[in-house]
Amino acid sequence: MRTDHHTRSEAARERTAYRRRQTVRSVLIAAASTGVLGTLLVVAVTGSPGWDRVQSSFFDLRIARAALPEVLIGLWLNVRLLVFCALGALALGLVVAILRTLRGPVFFPVRALATGYTYTFRGLPLIIVLYVLTLGVPGLRLQGMPSVLVLGGIALVITYSGYLAEVFRAGIESVHPSQLAAARSLGLTYRQTMRHVVLPQAVRRVAPPLLNDTVALQKDVGLVSLAGPIDAVRAAQIATAETFNYTPYILAGVLFVLLAIPLIAVTDWVTLRAARRQAGG
Repeated sequence: MRTDHHTRSEAARERTAYRRRQTVRSVLIAAASTGVLGTLLVVAVTGSPGWDRVQSSFFDLRIARAALPEVLIGLWLNVRLLVFCALGALALGLVVAILRTLRGPVFFPVRALATGYTYTFRGLPLIIVLYVLTLGVPGLRLQGMPSVLVLGGIALVITYSGYLAEVFRAGIESVHPSQLAAARSLGLTYRQTMRHVVLPQAVRRVAPPLLNDTVALQKDVGLVSLAGPIDAVRAAQIATAETFNYTPYILAGVLFVLLAIPLIAVTDWVTLRAARRQAGG
């Protein structure tokens, strides 16, 4: 008995060691191939005839350092806008999704309105919605008109909520009807069933696509600069107009990428976790 146990333990250790060696080997091969490819790309780009001109026009470190403070101030505006727009789009998208899943003929007008909303704002280009709200609505000269920045945020919210509503709806409808029937048989109301049974499962199932749409929103908040607010993109545009050099745009792009990396990493982690849970279940 002890001999068999010892043999199995030894075999398990050998398998673990083999897998570890294979993992190290794969990492080394991946790093080497990436290094070779990166070197070839750098040599090809820097060795091109027009590289000196491109470098001075797009990668001037002196101009980047000069533009960095103003671009960072603008980026802080983008961050705040992202937080409020993401929360607003998630809330509105959830409401629209719930309205689309209401059953019964009495709710047909509500379902039709919610369906028309999602079709409209999923089909409209965001830039058109931004122009209509930030340039057209102020022309009405109504009392209490919000600022252009707020109107731009509203454009982002109503556009992205159309996408998020469909994501939420897919999650809600993925919950098996038997769970709703079981909850109602226990005496839960429709509102309690949605809150305690359906929505927790639905949100967990659609968390990866929700985060992906949030990453897309993180990029599109830069479009609010088209209406005039001085965010990172607008600050880069002003610096470019002053220096006739495009380096500030590259700087703003790099900052947006750095801002997106944590959110993308969380999205990948949640997606991988959901895939493992599904495979295990």
